[in-house]
Amino acid sequence: MPPEIFYNEKEAAKYNSSSRIIKVQNDIAERAIELLNLPADKEHFILDVGCGSGLSGHMLDIAIERDSSGDVFLQDMGGGLPFRPGVFDGCISISAVQWLCYSDKKEHTARKRLMRFFGSLYTCLKRGGRAVIQLYPETPEQMEEISANAMRCGFSGGLVIDFPNSAKAKKYYLCLIAGHDPTAKTTLPKALVGDPAAAAFENRREKNVRKARVPLKDKYVTILMGTIAGGH
Repeated sequence: MPPEIFYNEKEAAKYNSSSRIIKVQNDIAERAIELLNLPADKEHFILDVGCGSGLSGHMLDIAIERDSSGDVFLQDMGGGLPFRPGVFDGCISISAVQWLCYSDKKEHTARKRLMRFFGSLYTCLKRGGRAVIQLYPETPEQMEEISANAMRCGFSGGLVIDFPNSAKAKKYYLCLIAGHDPTAKTTLPKALVGDPAAAAFENRREKNVRKARVPLKDKYVTILMGTIAGGH
């Protein structure tokens, strides 16, 4: 079902009032930012594709009401990203890109939409820019299809799986680099392993240490893009 049909005004409000969902999505987004591994001594221009409250026009309205720290666009990511070349330092995408593998229109095919998305993402990132795509693949074959299309568009990188032995906490992050030599060996960030609860506690502790060391300021300028790609 297309998200713009399911996520009407009522469902959008319900989704955004769930403290559990908000916490989970915030934790995943923070992990994606961490995996970008951008220098901490300057501000960065970040693209958030399929942003929180971006599942439909109604949910983008809520994103605006919640004073999101960036400009908000409603755009079908399967049709490509409408930005100038080389403008973004990095990109994150949370729980969105897997929807490009589904279609509610005859002319939509997974490969074409994935290629348009990754091709335009490669273009709008600065050379050496990074993207971290968190997603929920339905099958290993779907994960392979998404990764392969990213590599066809010029990206290098690979898959980081946090808590691979936990059915509940397991998370997939496709970590990509734009403009990197595809023949060179790419060192991927380390995955989180062990006890998810202990890792979450340690992450909060480290975050508090970083806040104590670094003056509070806006480190990221975020452009939020909603997706109207077809779903189940």
